Amino acid sequence: MMQRGPPPEEFLLKETNPHLGGGKVTGDKLTSTYDLVEQMQYLYIRVVKAKDLPGKDVTGSLDPYVEVKLGNYKGTTRHFEKNSNPEWKQVFAFSKDRLQASVLEVTVKDKDFVKDDFVGRVLFDLNEVPKRFPPDSPLAPQWYRLENRKGEKVKGELMLAVWMGTQADEAFPEAWHSDAAAVSGMDGLANIRSKVYLSPKLWYLRVNIIEAQDLQANIQGRYPEVFVKVILGNQSLRTRISPNRTVNPMWNEDLMFVAAEPFEEPLIFSVEDRVAPNKDEVLGRCAIPLQYVDRRFDHKPVNTRWFNLERHVVVEGENKKETKFASRIHTRICLEGGYHVLDESTHHSSDLRPTAKQLWKQSIGVLELGILSAQGLMPMKTKDGRETTDAYCVAKYGQKWVRTRTIIDSFTPKWNEQYTWEVFDPCTVITIGVFDNCHLHGGDKGGGSKDSRIGKVRVRLSTLETDRVYTHSYPLLVLHPNGVKKMGEIHLAVRFTCSSLLNMMHMYSHPLLPKMHYLHPLTVAQLDSLRHQATQIVSMRLSRAEPPLRKEIVEYMLDVGSHMWSMRRSKANFFRIMGVLSGLIAAGKWFDQICNWKNPITTVLIHILFIILVLYPELILPTIFLYLFLIGVWYYRWRPRHPPYMDPQLSHAKSAHPDELDEEFDTFPTSRPSDIVRMRYDRLRSIAGRIQTVVGDLATQGERLQSLLSWRDPRATALFVTFCLVAAVVLYLTPFQVVALITGFYVLRHPRFRHKLPSVPLNFFRRLPARTDSML
Repeated sequence: MMQRGPPPEEFLLKETNPHLGGGKVTGDKLTSTYDLVEQMQYLYIRVVKAKDLPGKDVTGSLDPYVEVKLGNYKGTTRHFEKNSNPEWKQVFAFSKDRLQASVLEVTVKDKDFVKDDFVGRVLFDLNEVPKRFPPDSPLAPQWYRLENRKGEKVKGELMLAVWMGTQADEAFPEAWHSDAAAVSGMDGLANIRSKVYLSPKLWYLRVNIIEAQDLQANIQGRYPEVFVKVILGNQSLRTRISPNRTVNPMWNEDLMFVAAEPFEEPLIFSVEDRVAPNKDEVLGRCAIPLQYVDRRFDHKPVNTRWFNLERHVVVEGENKKETKFASRIHTRICLEGGYHVLDESTHHSSDLRPTAKQLWKQSIGVLELGILSAQGLMPMKTKDGRETTDAYCVAKYGQKWVRTRTIIDSFTPKWNEQYTWEVFDPCTVITIGVFDNCHLHGGDKGGGSKDSRIGKVRVRLSTLETDRVYTHSYPLLVLHPNGVKKMGEIHLAVRFTCSSLLNMMHMYSHPLLPKMHYLHPLTVAQLDSLRHQATQIVSMRLSRAEPPLRKEIVEYMLDVGSHMWSMRRSKANFFRIMGVLSGLIAAGKWFDQICNWKNPITTVLIHILFIILVLYPELILPTIFLYLFLIGVWYYRWRPRHPPYMDPQLSHAKSAHPDELDEEFDTFPTSRPSDIVRMRYDRLRSIAGRIQTVVGDLATQGERLQSLLSWRDPRATALFVTFCLVAAVVLYLTPFQVVALITGFYVLRHPRFRHKLPSVPLNFFRRLPARTDSML
């Protein structure tokens, strides 16, 4: 078996001690809303409006704008044409770290073709600027008389508010920042601001096609080969050809789609006849708006409905609707609210709730994330002859996506932004990605250039202790065709706060997914296809937001393409299994040493234990549980004190052969020239992808077994250790024959007494963490 040494120092997680919340993690009322980030001081200037501005042109008109200047930093409002009473309502923010002057200058100017004319200004001494701390109400703006360059009052007034605040200020997200002075245009500024996005609400749409009646087919001495094609947006599925080849065909076939609110596109049925191998004739069509489709939250059947089919005929070159047409189709259509629509990899799900809000349980806690800074980022592009990086972060948990502001031209950006999510299940994962912004100057809405990936981090909530603030610097590792590469480090502060420990412990006995996934399970092929459709819908909707969360960002965060086969991943999963089996192998070697009297004292003790257990068989089970309890308590001293992180050793990213990486980064279908090789190669990759998934799932089960006593999930191990103690005590007090009888009757119980949902031990086991979170 391959021996894995310790990973290089640069790939390790590092614990840090940042100055959070202005010095206090909790308890400071001035910083309680932003207690997971370092305070950043800003000078804010709110330019509201002006009145009675004097005319400057020959015509006496004025095209006013305001210039806010502090040292070398200068921000300007938009200008108004021929308006002496303009309203701007814009906010400017200057970072206190970069203040280069002690006087703030706010100047009103007249836009001109040659040189902008000076109208008047207002000066502020920075030592006199008041401080504001949310949740105080915003500072009321005041009217200030304009002065000329000599300090004399002139005609016109300007309404302003000037204050010192932090990034917790409500004005912060929409403000113009001195850090982004190089960015031009409103589109460019919109592309660098922090934003919150929401995924569209997704439903599974079940279409049961039962039969059709009175079809009008051009038969001409043959039996019609009728099938139904169902289209929803860019999703298209079809039934098999009806076995009873008549004009009244039957199918009784289920098709599944993903639909997103608001339902903009209708469901289209197209009944078609296969008249030749590559020729289909449309016998009738109908469109059904999804707004009128029944919604169900359980497995009770919905009513069937008949829909009339419309036939389009070509008359004199024009496509016309035929009215005298009595064909119809019998269907059962419903939007399934009882399923969770999977748009993420099941190993890294951040949300497991059903679609229907009526089925949601109350939240069990709050997740708070402080995105502090990054260090040592690699240069991602060349601008004006020099290498640079314009970095921003995206975090995804549940339906809420957050995007930090872009820090311009910095390899050590400091964001210090804090975000909060409701938590409904502790066995979920938050994903944080770092990207390089390639759309600073607006434009390029077609998406010619793409934002570059710098790396991502995943944190499983169940591996976090409640109410503890984790401050770590995570390595940003990305796999390239030439091997694994560290792109920098991201500094995060994470806190998981639980509202009710009892409710959270109770969650470990619940099924991971909603009931419908077990009562009416979908096939693996269906789930793969539906997940692909769901990710496409989410990426399309978020890329239509303003500013867009681009397709390449969403797909990277949702792990699109992670199911594709690669030699590296297959080897990594094989060695994960070997790692799990190594415990059994070690136990076998130990027993072999006992048998061979390698350590006589141990062998004698085992003989004594063996005699006791043979004479008193009722002690076997309580001894095992007591032993497991003692091991669990013993391992508590070495429980992990940091969240899991990307491990290139586990992923075999460091030891992968260049040819294997070339194969992994190859296109699918392959770009190899030979048609035969392409066909065989793609088939091999497709089959091997399924094998890889099965092997990975086997490894996951073994790792979950290991995590019972490892304290990787502190609550789960606490539950299991407590159960072991209780079981040991109960089994000591209960006669063994009674235990054996009850166990035998329970295992052999009648199906009537069996529940369709998974048992409590199985639910608990499925919720245990595996090492999938650490896989690249």
